[in-house]
Amino acid sequence: MKKIISFPHLGDYHIPFKLFLERCTNLEVMTAPPITKKTLEIGTKYSPTSVCIPFKYNLGNFIESLEEGANILFTAGGGCRYRYYAEVTETILDDLGYDYTFYNLMDKGKIKIIQIYKILKELNNKLSFFKYIHNLVYLLNFIWKMDKIDNIIRENVGFEVHKNEHAKLKKKMLQDFSKTNSILKVNILYWKYKFLFKRIAKNIPKKCLKVGLIGELYTEMEPYSNYYLEKILASYHIKIKRYTNLTYLIWQKRLLHKYVAFKTRKYCKYSLGADGLDNVYRTLNFINKKYDGIIHTKPFGCTPEIGAIPIIQKICNDYNMPIIFFSYDVETSMEGFKTRLEAFYDLLKERGEK
Repeated sequence: MKKIISFPHLGDYHIPFKLFLERCTNLEVMTAPPITKKTLEIGTKYSPTSVCIPFKYNLGNFIESLEEGANILFTAGGGCRYRYYAEVTETILDDLGYDYTFYNLMDKGKIKIIQIYKILKELNNKLSFFKYIHNLVYLLNFIWKMDKIDNIIRENVGFEVHKNEHAKLKKKMLQDFSKTNSILKVNILYWKYKFLFKRIAKNIPKKCLKVGLIGELYTEMEPYSNYYLEKILASYHIKIKRYTNLTYLIWQKRLLHKYVAFKTRKYCKYSLGADGLDNVYRTLNFINKKYDGIIHTKPFGCTPEIGAIPIIQKICNDYNMPIIFFSYDVETSMEGFKTRLEAFYDLLKERGEK
């Protein structure tokens, strides 16, 4: 039987991960079908009631991939109860009768380079450690450069003169990144496209609204799960800032942990789990940088964020910072979401005019 690999979606990160797995395993890697309403319906149907919505999206991705012919599945998750979801996912898929092999790239919620090499070596016994490290560095560099470009896009996309110009250029950039396995070439392409993005015609007023995004990682990074929040904010001509990305989660978070704990000591004596403490710090950071408002997103029932919300509310009350909280689940209404977001935008616009 032909071996076909697949894994869940998370923004545009499937592009570098697909390349990494192809080059390390020499097997066919199939991108999971695009997330749709059907994906969520499938995931919800077979998920335990109490699990959060990222699990339901991922389970839907797995099932749709298996139905398309995939038979090797990869997952990675840690930081909160998601670290235990790999076993739950495997049990559900076994009960449904699928024939597949399941790999978890996280070991007790942590990434271990040697452990990942052993998994990939199992799929490709010709994989040398040198080639693995080269591909791993290429992957991390690809993600890092992509995240840096995304930061530029968020600040400027709401002011582009010609619609979708940023999106088209990013698509071309990712295609060019994917055509090379040279780390140096990716760096050269990054500088080329950074220059091209800055040359895009924009009409940025002297005074424009700035909004910071905080919250749980999946609902921040997967556009479908947050109802394309960033796209809507850009249509309101707002500068957007989001710190949560894979660059932060893979290495920056660990480096900044003690600093974040120190900066939030007035409000938090203990870690809140997952990204809870980080979001308290980001709230203070957005206030110090004179942002006009903050948007917090999370799945319904996300314990670390539930713990962080009262602290974030207190900080925003202390500094008179407007904030809105969105909690996503299967029953969350797109119309209700848009109505609340429009009202928040009107509030920020009115405050800005005053």
